[in-house]
Amino acid sequence: MRSLPPSLGHHRLSADLGQAPLCASRRLPVVMAAAKEEVPSPAASPAASPAQNGPAKQLQRIASIPVVTRTDGSDYLEIRNLRDALTPQDSPFVATNNAGAGFVGDTDLVRISIMNYDSQESSGSHRDHGAQTGAVLYDPAKNQAIPLPNFALRSGPRKTIYHNPKDVTAAIVTCGGLCPGLNDVVQNIVYTLDDYGVPEDQIFGIRYGLRGFLDRHAKPVQLSRQTVDGIQLKGGTVLGTSRGNAKIPAIVERLRLWGINQLYVIGGNGGNAAAHSIAKECREQGVLCNVVGVPKSIDNDIQLIDRCFGFDTAVEEAQRSLISARVEARSSGGISVVKLMGRQSGFIAMNASMASGVVDVCLIPEIRFDLEKLCDFVQAIMARKDYCVVCVAEGAGQDIMDSSGPKGTDASGNPILQDIGVFLRDVFKKRFKGVDVKYIDPSYMIRSIPTITTDRIYCKVLGQGAVHGAFAGYTDFTVGLVNTHYVFLPTTTIIQFPRTVDPRGRQWNRLKTAINQPDM
Repeated sequence: MRSLPPSLGHHRLSADLGQAPLCASRRLPVVMAAAKEEVPSPAASPAASPAQNGPAKQLQRIASIPVVTRTDGSDYLEIRNLRDALTPQDSPFVATNNAGAGFVGDTDLVRISIMNYDSQESSGSHRDHGAQTGAVLYDPAKNQAIPLPNFALRSGPRKTIYHNPKDVTAAIVTCGGLCPGLNDVVQNIVYTLDDYGVPEDQIFGIRYGLRGFLDRHAKPVQLSRQTVDGIQLKGGTVLGTSRGNAKIPAIVERLRLWGINQLYVIGGNGGNAAAHSIAKECREQGVLCNVVGVPKSIDNDIQLIDRCFGFDTAVEEAQRSLISARVEARSSGGISVVKLMGRQSGFIAMNASMASGVVDVCLIPEIRFDLEKLCDFVQAIMARKDYCVVCVAEGAGQDIMDSSGPKGTDASGNPILQDIGVFLRDVFKKRFKGVDVKYIDPSYMIRSIPTITTDRIYCKVLGQGAVHGAFAGYTDFTVGLVNTHYVFLPTTTIIQFPRTVDPRGRQWNRLKTAINQPDM
């Protein structure tokens, strides 16, 4: 067995995470044989016939969406697996029939789209390509509807597993910005690995995101039931996080040297893209490692998934800020501008506005607005009730601000945004002389809090599902909730482009009618 490189010597750890760095004990031998490369099944119809309201070119299936078509004609999103290079065996839960609940079948399927529209005139049907039955990914930037198979694989424990738990060395990494629930997911991955029988000295946390694989000052730390006990009560991530630093070949070389054969990447679109690249590089380098994503996005902008963990908590806390903003505005007869998270997707601003019931104007990235029309509407509100609350997502109004503002992208590849909150505050101060204008940005307070009940439960199931999928031999997938059922989704499918609010959809329409907001 090859010894670990000198850069992984003992190192002082945070009190939150115990005192055991990654060591050479019980490490797996390096696997040099590449797993068999799987070729996704071709789509049933590579160039599907067009629906009534769109050209055929919008329905070309893209190569990165793998599909399996069964003999009965049903099709589902294919999840890559490493089973040909692994040894099948009974799950440790067979003796109790999974505590009496039984197991999930390998082709248990969950329907991706449950809609069957009356016609192309039905509300929301444009995103599903008119009256067409079946699931699609809709990219509003390109007005492109990409057809999907009807089903996704159901998440859950399988009766047959493909890793001997005693031979598993697992690593967990949290990537990107903070989001409520990171600690919850880490904890439940550790708990589930322990339930399978993975020795506690073979479960590790990577410090400070992907850079922790390569930073000699950020040693991996040992995780166990004891070290993660109670971390769900804390905000942030006890492992630390960072943006970018996805030096994929070097990261995979670390996986090989350290003998890691299960990697859990908790991240958003960027984190899942990195997870896919790691899985791809593992295949190319011949490193046998199941790479699993857990979708983290406070903006709720990951495709297909009902909601991302932390979103419910963010909406709950955001609406508190909006209610406080109303108190400020009403007390002074002024205007309160509250900026919430949402670079490309306005789900938090929309849902918090709806939940609070105190917002007069909601601005989101998906819908452009005219500054004069906005000011006229705010003036009308002020004339009617003497105060106004404006909720704006951080990505809204980028097209109307001074073009000399910040340019480029951040370490995660996200566009650097100009501050729409400060911009609107200054515009309102100039337009409404003598009116008290308050600007509130609670973003980092929202990001750093512990989860509320619904998110805490959700995180538990996501953590469990991630481990069940890895033990089932699957790789390059993420686990999430689709139509209220937990599924495995190919990473390549969910990172095509961000999920966004539908400007013609029912959710946005409900808010507009609730607050009587006109088109601006």
